[in-house]
Amino acid sequence: MTGKMHVYQAIARSTRDHGVDTMFGLMGDANLFMVDSFVRDCEGRFVPSAHEGSSVLMALAYAHVTGKTGVATVTHGPALTNCMTALTEGVRGHIPIVLLAGDTPVANPRHLQGIDQREVVKATGAGFEQLRAPDTVGMDVARAFYRAQVERRPIVLNMPADFMWQEMEHTAHVLDVFTAPGGVAEGDILDEAIGMIASARRPLILAGGGAITARDQLIRLADRLEAPLATTLKAKGLFNDHPYNIDIFGTLSTPAAYDLIAQSDCIVCFGTGLHDFTTDRGKLMKDKRVVQVDVNPTAIGGGLHPDAALVADAGLTAETILYWLDQAEIPASGFTRELDIEVLTAHPAGANKTADGFVNFVHALERLEKALPDDRVLVTDGGRFMTEVWCRISAPDPHSFVVTANFGSIGLGLAEAIGAGVGAPDRPVVVFSGDGGFMMGGINEFNTAVRLGLDLVVIVANDSAYGAEHIQFLDRKMDPSLTEFHWPSFAEIASSLGGEGVEVHSNADLEAALTALEGRKGPFLIELRLDPHDVPRMRI
Repeated sequence: MTGKMHVYQAIARSTRDHGVDTMFGLMGDANLFMVDSFVRDCEGRFVPSAHEGSSVLMALAYAHVTGKTGVATVTHGPALTNCMTALTEGVRGHIPIVLLAGDTPVANPRHLQGIDQREVVKATGAGFEQLRAPDTVGMDVARAFYRAQVERRPIVLNMPADFMWQEMEHTAHVLDVFTAPGGVAEGDILDEAIGMIASARRPLILAGGGAITARDQLIRLADRLEAPLATTLKAKGLFNDHPYNIDIFGTLSTPAAYDLIAQSDCIVCFGTGLHDFTTDRGKLMKDKRVVQVDVNPTAIGGGLHPDAALVADAGLTAETILYWLDQAEIPASGFTRELDIEVLTAHPAGANKTADGFVNFVHALERLEKALPDDRVLVTDGGRFMTEVWCRISAPDPHSFVVTANFGSIGLGLAEAIGAGVGAPDRPVVVFSGDGGFMMGGINEFNTAVRLGLDLVVIVANDSAYGAEHIQFLDRKMDPSLTEFHWPSFAEIASSLGGEGVEVHSNADLEAALTALEGRKGPFLIELRLDPHDVPRMRI
């Protein structure tokens, strides 16, 4: 679309030119007319959040489940500072979104809400693009979308409020670029890597979030090598139903899988940065060859130094390795022939020391795994509870699993669950949150889910404490009372906010809640009342 229009209309139109039909946000002085134009003139959908940071989180999850670039918008000053944790979460998670952020008028340097917004954004690690002038709107918006895609991180487009009602000639600008760069590994390093793999007697294939599009190629390579398959947390569900999938690699492995990894002599890693939790601070990579394949050069050597590193596309590299193994007639390793996959994937239940009036967390998770809808999108908040959820609650595939722990924060889960629900409207979304996380970031957005009519199931693990800190006081034989809280009933809060809520104090209560869950008509909250002295320890 071309023609004369106001800047706020041109920003909305330029956003729509990039195929955007959904925008999350909270309106204020500097963005309200742009949002109005996006809805009225461009027939877009605006999803209003209760908190500015939530709008960014919603866009992050929307991008994750849809594979599109997410879009959010906020106004200036405190609205942007409220987004700092969410932006950092997106940077650490390598998620492409564009945040259309208003800025105070250039002509008023003493504006009450004025702040150096470039420096604020810079501190989060997100990218910054300045709307330079009314006549450059189309190019500036296009540049922000281009950068979000190729840099795989949030990009903030800074929009001065005093530009909005200026008139300009709008011309559509979209940077058509190849946004999935990759190459085929070659040369001496490839030869060395293939030599390490060919000589291995107990090889293992590890896939991370950067390899989730290479599932079929990695399975073919693993089958050819007779090597077990594993994933990082980010790629959870990638190898579901494969007979030699040992699930999550690292500190979240089962004890049997951890021992198997320790026995392997070559780990072939695709699309993973190999951070401390994946490698158990390097212990799992000791005394074995490590081949690391990643299209992102900065992922190589960040966690540990591999024996062979290939900056190349995961799928193409797996095919190349397979080709040369066949050409050289390398025999299969036989590593998988004696594996008992049921033993390798069974997490121990642990001792049940739950006091009366509480439900055992592990038992509850095992029942929820069976009772929750199979086609769910799984979202997890941060906190003490999360590692058991990651290990015991399955997800259909990596795109259906949203981890909000990239920055180690709590309170992000419910907002991202809403974004996931908007992105996958025909599927139920299940989000696990702790009591502290729900108080911090769940209550303020639960009604947003009600207003949107989402099929959202919220599981609140309520131990009436900040559990990670609680256990540290106990370990040092100190009084943990400062970590304990007498929260209100979250089930009653859910009902007061327009949803449904059920409180669970026993196994009988849990069964009643699961029966009620089947007849849910909207957002449904199950509050698991947990004994703070009997919640499993975090496994990281």
